Amino acid sequence: MGAEAGTGWTTTKLQERGACFSESECYNPARDKKRLAALRESRGFSGVQLLVRARNRFRSHSLAALCAALVLLASSASPAWSQEESPAGPVPPENSQRIEKGKALKAETDLALINVTVTDPYGRLVTGLEQSNFRIFEDGVEQEVLRFSGEDVPISIGVIFDMSGSMSDKIEKSRTAAVQFFRTANPKDEFLLINFNDRAQLTSPFTASVEDLQNRLMYASAKGQTALLDGIYLGLSEMKGAHNTKKALLVISDGGDNHSRYTEADIRKYAREADVQIYAIGLYDAGGGPTVEERMGPSLLSELTEMTGGRAFAVTSMGDMPDIASKISMELRNQYVVGYRPSNRTHDGKWRKVKVKLRPPKGLPPLTVYARSGYYAPGH
Repeated sequence: MGAEAGTGWTTTKLQERGACFSESECYNPARDKKRLAALRESRGFSGVQLLVRARNRFRSHSLAALCAALVLLASSASPAWSQEESPAGPVPPENSQRIEKGKALKAETDLALINVTVTDPYGRLVTGLEQSNFRIFEDGVEQEVLRFSGEDVPISIGVIFDMSGSMSDKIEKSRTAAVQFFRTANPKDEFLLINFNDRAQLTSPFTASVEDLQNRLMYASAKGQTALLDGIYLGLSEMKGAHNTKKALLVISDGGDNHSRYTEADIRKYAREADVQIYAIGLYDAGGGPTVEERMGPSLLSELTEMTGGRAFAVTSMGDMPDIASKISMELRNQYVVGYRPSNRTHDGKWRKVKVKLRPPKGLPPLTVYARSGYYAPGH
């Protein structure tokens, strides 16, 4: 990836600082060599052996695989590496809850866990940032970041697919985008599929079978009106049965709602209560469509995605849909997780506003943060 016109920025410069775009996962020799040296010194490994093994694994896999390899090597060689030691952050107090891979923390536990996406001015993902680069505020009060991770963990994802009559000329490309999204799955991911037109219906419960999901999409036909809100509500409801603690919805639709039982207020409230990120691919008509509901569709989806820490992508060319679906999948797998213990310990059931800010490495261009806007505190 070369320098962008007018910016003077290259991927190489970002890599030198330990931050890189996900399209080119970076290996920072100076940074990783220091970490390896520290680990070697404390565990008695041969420096050459450890560095070569780790670098070979990095070349054949990814930076995440490198980190996993180092932890496995250290743990197998020395029983002194206890479960209480955590390279990702300080040692927790005895009464705190331990963060484990794939285990999300809910609002009612000691720690609050926030998924965070970071992009550059061109909308590209930025990875490789450190815990010290993040600040988090709750109701305007800065909190201490106690946990930090950038791991790719299993996800439970619901695809909310518009099968209304207005999708008849867009259905093939939409199916292709959905299948492309399914095919990016990791082995432990699971998907459910909800179709909606006059009403929303669960087409497939949670499954890891991409073939089954693809077959169910192929035999559906576009007809009827658009119960978009009912589809989102059903998706949020079904997420209660998810087997993974990281959860997301992907809405694929061409406009606003015109046939739902649930209201926008119902969906906003439910989305706030649910620990589910919402993403959307919008196939909007020029001018917003003939009805008020269709013209309001883009703003509604943007509001829901922003509230939950997701993003809405407007499609300008139908041929771009598979690439957009892949981009959303990549984003879900390259998020940071920031954990903190709220300074306000009151169990009053009230909404707590959360704001994540960056303390970026010097010299980086302006970066944008996407994270959920808050959570409800536990009740009495």
